[in-house]
Formats: sequence, C-alpha cells, structure tokens
Amino acid sequence: MSAAAGGKATSAPLMGRDPEPALFEFSAPGRTAAHLRRTDTPGWTAEELVPAEHLRVEPANIAEVSERDLVAHFTRLTHRQFSVDLGAYPLGSCTMKYNPKLCDDAASLDGLAGVHPAAPAALTQGWLELLHNLEAVLCAVTGMHAATLQPPAGAAGELTGLLLMRAWHDDHGGGTGAARPRTRVLIPDSAHGTNPASVTLGGYEVTQVPSDHRGLVDVAALRARLDDDVAGIMLTNPNTLGLFEEDIVEIARAVHEVGALLYYDGANLNAILGVTRPGDMGFDIVHLNLHKTFAVPHGGGGPGAGPVAVTERLAAYLPGPRPAANGGDGGRDGGQWEWTTPERSIGRVHSWHGNALALARAYSYILANGGDGLRRVAEGAVLNANWLRHQLRGHYDIPYDRPNMHEFVASTASLKRRNGLRALDVAKRLLEEGFHAPTVYFPLIVEEALMIEPTETESPQTLRALADSLIKIAAETGALARTAPRTTPVGRVDETRAARQLIPTWDASSRP
Repeated sequence: MSAAAGGKATSAPLMGRDPEPALFEFSAPGRTAAHLRRTDTPGWTAEELVPAEHLRVEPANIAEVSERDLVAHFTRLTHRQFSVDLGAYPLGSCTMKYNPKLCDDAASLDGLAGVHPAAPAALTQGWLELLHNLEAVLCAVTGMHAATLQPPAGAAGELTGLLLMRAWHDDHGGGTGAARPRTRVLIPDSAHGTNPASVTLGGYEVTQVPSDHRGLVDVAALRARLDDDVAGIMLTNPNTLGLFEEDIVEIARAVHEVGALLYYDGANLNAILGVTRPGDMGFDIVHLNLHKTFAVPHGGGGPGAGPVAVTERLAAYLPGPRPAANGGDGGRDGGQWEWTTPERSIGRVHSWHGNALALARAYSYILANGGDGLRRVAEGAVLNANWLRHQLRGHYDIPYDRPNMHEFVASTASLKRRNGLRALDVAKRLLEEGFHAPTVYFPLIVEEALMIEPTETESPQTLRALADSLIKIAAETGALARTAPRTTPVGRVDETRAARQLIPTWDASSRP
C-alpha cells in the first residue's frame, strides 16, 4: 500500500517485530473518515450550540486519515491479538471458551438493543419477561429461590453477596450494633484473589482456612476457626485446584451451626451445570459469572454479568427493582410485568438493570442448549480437563493427581530444579505454538503453578495439539524458553516495569 503525499505507508506485517504505525504516522492534512452533512438551520451551528467560552481556538491535534486507512489500521491491530475465536485459550479459573455467534445475533435484535433503560415498564414488557425468565432459569440451575440480575461483573456480584450477608446479620442480631458483632469471613487459601478484596469492601475481616493434603478445605481447621463472630464463608466448588469439595455437606452444617452463611463463588459453575447445584450443597448466596459460564464474551474490560441468587430467607434483601408479574414474585398474570423492590432491599448495585444485552446473550445460550445441553457442557469440560491431565502426567508435576473437574493444576517445580524451566517460560513459549498461555503462579499454594482449563468447546484434535506442544516444551531447556516468544508481534516485556511505569501515550521521538 503506497502512501499519499504527507502520509506514511500504512502497510505492516501481521507477524514479526516491525511495529504497527501509529495513526499520526500516516496522517495527511485534509483527510477524514467522517462526512457530516452541513445544515443552515438556525440554531444548529457550533457557535450557537456550544457557549463561546467552551469552543477551541485552534483545531484539536488529531490524526487526519481516510476511512479506508482507519479501518485497515484497527483491523491489523486486531489480527495481532489472540482471542477465543482464534484458538485454544486454556486460562485456568476463567472459563475462556468459544461463544456461539447465535447469542450475539439474539442480543443485537432491534427489539432488545433499541430500548432505552429508562423506558417505562408498559413499553418494555418483552424485556421484563426476558429478565424474569432468565432469573427463573438461573434459580433452577443453582437451586436458589430468587435472584438479582443487576451486578455488572463477577466482583460486583461478590460485593453484592457480602452486602446481602451483612444486611441479614443486621436483622438477626449479628450486625455492628450487637454486643458481639460478626466481623469475620472465612476464605480457603486456594480462593480466588478477588474474594479477600470483596470481603474487605464489605466491611469484614478475612480469616484464611488452609487446604489439606487432598487440596480440599481442611475441615478440622475450619471448625477451629468457627465461632459466633463469623459472618460466613466464601467457597468455590469445584475449587480453584479444579477439585470438588467432597466435604461440602459437613462444611455447610458446621457453618450454619454458628449462625453464619455460605457464599458460593460461581467462577467454576461451568463444571457442574445440570449435575449438581449449590443450593443442594447448603449454600445461601450464589453469584454466577455469565461471562464465564453462559456465552457472554469475557475479557477486554467487559461488559460482564454477575447475577446473585439467594435462598428464600434472603430474598427480601435483594437489590431492586426486579421484574415481577403484577406485583407478585413469579409467574405471568395477564401479560403485565412491572418493576418491584423487595421489602428489605439493600438498594441498587447498578445504575440501571444490569448489563442487559449481556443478560440477553446468556438467556439465548440457555435456550439454545436446554437443560440436557447444559449438562453436556459440564460433562465435556470435565472430560477434556481429565484427558489433558493424563497426557501431561510424567512430563509435569501434578500436585493433586486425582480426578479433577473442569480444570487442573500442573507445576514446573521439578523442571525448574532440573533445567531452569519456569511456569512463566512455559507460558511464553506456548505462545509460539499458537496457543494462549494458561494461568500461571495461581493458586499460590502450588509452586510454579500452571492452571489449565481447556473447556468443553475444544475439539480432540485441538487438545491433542495442545498436549503435544506442552510435552515438547517440557523437554526443552529453560535457557531456550527464556527467550520466548520470538514469533509474536511483541516479544517478552518487563511486566513489572510496565505495571509501575506505564507509558500509554504515543511519542514520535521514540520511533526510528
């Protein structure tokens, strides 16, 4: 592609290390990607619409490029990124799976996408019915009584759950005004990193519970930490090691005996869909990550969706408003839907009604799969993860080498001692093989951890290729892997320095 006068050539290789030109580098005076029709209608000039003191004296210094060059530039940038649509993305704990495009089409329907969130209930009956039905399905999947769809992300769901926990205890003698208020929330040492932060934001103190030799909650240690100042426990089941908490019924009984509540972190719900339910295990509060489990795109900053479902005794505290039929709490009566707020509601946790189009995507995914299809999702995810664990046995350490659920944790601890190969080196080297890296160095209780979740959407051929690549890397030297990646647009960066000294602006003087 040749450059016009005043602009730089816009072609750039998709791979290799040549940097992508910045928009300013092929800017030329007079070019534009926007064409706005001018009008002589009185009152519609810039000077009439914007007060004089807010008008610029000089034009803004922005790149002047054609629509063709603008589209080409950003398309090339997208081709330099990895995505779940391009290949396996085995990021443990995050369920980065392929999302059917059917769900995108459903969420883009004019009748859904063209509705303003402030429109009255009388004009949004279809939306209210969709949200009500989605709530009912999520309650059926989790074994809960009622739910809020407002939380816009998983972490927001965590905080909402803790605020519900606090509201419950305030009404039942364990609040801050009690003689001995409930001040602590228990969290396993293998928990998600957001859990302690959410507990702190919720006004509680974190008490850590160790894992036993099986990689599960140490029940004896749990009991030793339980007393009447514990507000609840946050658990993921299966846990972050990909293992099902076999003692969950005993754990629930022990927590309830001291008047505390059980909170379920739904990050790993993908593993148990249609097989078992948190409500049947004894949980009181459940948050779900629709952007992990139900085909809502994950990553890139959102939008996510983190609905929170609760048992009947906590339903009165849910955020409002919620969709209901003629003031009732379920079922359709005469086709009229309205917004209602629970009696003891903790209030809004989102400015509107959640990330509505993300909710529509999730609902379409559930309808497309049906109950039997959701169970096959879990069965496929568990089968794929166990097959991959078996393939890597003997090449990597498997700290908890027993049947796992949707993910498992491998380790390069022995390889590091033998030839210097670290988990980070494996992750960077795997990029050269055409795969996204797994989660590394988490959970913290495993040295040189590689947390791998293949999900149910990867074919046997892809899994075989992923296993072969991981096995090949394990046989290489750490010195070779430490120079990886060599074939990607960007090589290995100093991530610590980038986090502390990020320079997000373009500097023409830094270019050759």
